[in-house]
Amino acid sequence: MNRITFRSAHVGETRKLAFDFISDLAIGETISSAVASYAVYSGATAATASLGSPSTSGTIVTVAAAGNTEGVTYLVTVEVITSLGQTLQLSGFLAMTPEGM
Repeated sequence: MNRITFRSAHVGETRKLAFDFISDLAIGETISSAVASYAVYSGATAATASLGSPSTSGTIVTVAAAGNTEGVTYLVTVEVITSLGQTLQLSGFLAMTPEGM
């Protein structure tokens, strides 16, 4: 699975993350539904994040994400169901940095 590395965010900052499924869709295939989830990839295992509801525009799914623990890298995953019945996933890393960095 290919993974995206997003620009890091500060604790408390909400960042819109875009996941583009264009390379995985057939001609005329569309995204029917999308869900987003996260896991702590590295850092404090008790860290939490908040994810907004995914929104879809064409081949791109956007989700707002915010983390609460400095030094943690989250793995954010979006899973979609397509009009042809495919289940596809894209994941990306979001690192939390201290303010001023």
